[in-house]
Amino acid sequence: MRSPILGLLLGATALGTPALSNAPEHSLRPVVRTAKTPVYSVAAASPQRSLRPQLRDLSAVSVTPQATETAGNLGFERWVKSFRTRARAAGIQNSVLETAFRGVRYNTSVIQKDRNQSEFTKTIWDYLASAASNTRIRNGKEALRKHGRTLDAIERRYGVDKEVVVAIWGLESAYGTYRGDTPTIEALATLAYDGRRGKFFEAQLLAALKILQNGDIPAHRMTGSWAGAMGHTQFIPTSYQSFAVDFTGDGRRDIWSDDPSDALASTAAYLAKSGWKKGKPWGVEVQLPKGFNYTLANRNIRKSPAQWAAIGVSDMNGRAVPNRHGSGSILLPAGGNGAAFMIFSNFSAIEKYNTADAYVIGVGHLSDRIKGGPPIKGKWPHGDRALTFNERKELQRRLTRAGFDTQKIDGKIGPLTINAVRAFQKARGLTPDGYASLALLKQLRKN
Repeated sequence: MRSPILGLLLGATALGTPALSNAPEHSLRPVVRTAKTPVYSVAAASPQRSLRPQLRDLSAVSVTPQATETAGNLGFERWVKSFRTRARAAGIQNSVLETAFRGVRYNTSVIQKDRNQSEFTKTIWDYLASAASNTRIRNGKEALRKHGRTLDAIERRYGVDKEVVVAIWGLESAYGTYRGDTPTIEALATLAYDGRRGKFFEAQLLAALKILQNGDIPAHRMTGSWAGAMGHTQFIPTSYQSFAVDFTGDGRRDIWSDDPSDALASTAAYLAKSGWKKGKPWGVEVQLPKGFNYTLANRNIRKSPAQWAAIGVSDMNGRAVPNRHGSGSILLPAGGNGAAFMIFSNFSAIEKYNTADAYVIGVGHLSDRIKGGPPIKGKWPHGDRALTFNERKELQRRLTRAGFDTQKIDGKIGPLTINAVRAFQKARGLTPDGYASLALLKQLRKN
């Protein structure tokens, strides 16, 4: 599923969507859900993109539409012919292939969006301000009210809290108002032919054809994002095959319909199979004691809330976090000068839907606000800005040269880079919070 930072709310559709506020609101979803490491920044909001944080190689050079179309069309039809042979061998019927590829062309717009990702990034606090904006909270509460009977039934069947299902809906497509109108087969065929991630997109294309062959949706209605994510909660085809359900009982798993029932139930099924525990929090905002050992803020270090309380970690009211939540880790998405969270197993369940920390916190926090919970109270380092892709790669190069190997120079601030940052910070007598900031990069530049 995928793209960061989508379009404006377009207003309520005729069937199955709440009467939403007229205020503009973006979808908060990243592009193709294949990211392997969490990130703390996302591409800047644009009316054409989803607000989902995404991990992407931004180093690809831009190309002109004319040059791409000329080059693409020379080989695209040959590629389609070759692919159809492979698809038939995989069990796709000729009639399905004929219908699916009727009118399909090399889509230069898809390639432009794939290659020309913005270098501008959002900090996590800016991302969360949009994820849990007043408009999105208000619209989420209205969606919860309007679809209450369906959501209650989904919650009973799958054991997934209805508010988190609604929050994913809100971030993925702004409650169904931006589901994408790019033909899925054309988008996936273009990306598979283009070759940058050809194997991945060819697998998605084959899965999409199997969906058509199964009769869940006719080809002309199979639309979504430019990267192949579909429906109210933006499933990529392989995720659809694994998790989509026919909740309405009409014989089709229709996540594209104006009626969001199948899409919302499919999202609940996804979370249920990912280990969601009903009634448990994804995380709790916490206060850290003076002199806190920041090396303990590590996803691999889990303690019971009572154990955390014993070293001074409390909720925002100064009380111990309830022990019934189970063991948790401390997460510092903006380092020691930002908000802190004690995260639990439901954090990992949302993470299966999208691995970016910003997205997981966004879904969790929006679900809390829809329930009537408070805003995040901790301070953020508002004087900071997010590192650009090139600066993140520079940070990794400089850390590695200084003897703190990040293992990869890929611009993704994942666990290996965070560990390298911590090791550098400890060696230099800095707070070892693992925060990859501009100040840290400047420090490395001095060495």
